[in-house]
Amino acid sequence: MTAPARFPRFFVTNPAPCPYIEGKVERKVFTELNGDNADALNESLGRIGFRRSQNVAYRPSCEDCKACVAVRVSTVSFKPNNSQKRAIRANKDLLVSACKPWSTEEQYALLREYLDSRHPDGGMSEMDETDFADMIEQSPVRTNVVEYRLPDGSHDEDGTDISGKLIGACLTDQQSDGLSMIYSFYDANNADRRGLGNFIILDHILRAKAAGLPYVYLGYWVAQSPRMKYKTRYKPMEKLGPNGWEPLLLD
Repeated sequence: MTAPARFPRFFVTNPAPCPYIEGKVERKVFTELNGDNADALNESLGRIGFRRSQNVAYRPSCEDCKACVAVRVSTVSFKPNNSQKRAIRANKDLLVSACKPWSTEEQYALLREYLDSRHPDGGMSEMDETDFADMIEQSPVRTNVVEYRLPDGSHDEDGTDISGKLIGACLTDQQSDGLSMIYSFYDANNADRRGLGNFIILDHILRAKAAGLPYVYLGYWVAQSPRMKYKTRYKPMEKLGPNGWEPLLLD
């Protein structure tokens, strides 16, 4: 006899300072992802605005604020603009591979450079190698680390061969309706690869589209947060509202 499916149990975090809007307090509702139904549960929760972190699915549940909006790119109708086309051409020579979710020293070194450059005071700034390994490896669902490496024949300023050097990575969940970009990081100081973060998103969109997957999930967008503005560059985009997913229309 098949055991009956168990409904997930949800919990609420204690209030904490909001990382996006000064003076606000955030609270999250979350549940564990485990067992044979973890993939199905993660996908179902993802469609109603949850995000995954290790073996937990969570979403904002703030009492007096609805600023965090789940967004996704519609790959079927996506057409890169001129700026995005340039980013694709500039980075089309990169070697891209989807690797098993196993952390490496090379990945962690790149993450540290990225955090020190872009988010020195962010919530992940104190992440050590163990924390990083947990983020990558503790996944009960289908996931990969998508790596972006320099092509053969690459050299640095002093002529040293740096072919195959890792310059970008993204922890990406595989879902039946698309790709969910959990966290990406890259060489933010590479003058020859400006717009690398932009390219990583574009690459996910184009690969999902080629595979017949209709969406790329980008997490939460906060209109009041300047550092979230980049997410609105990828159109058409949908947001999750009270009545379900609908077009995100901006002035």
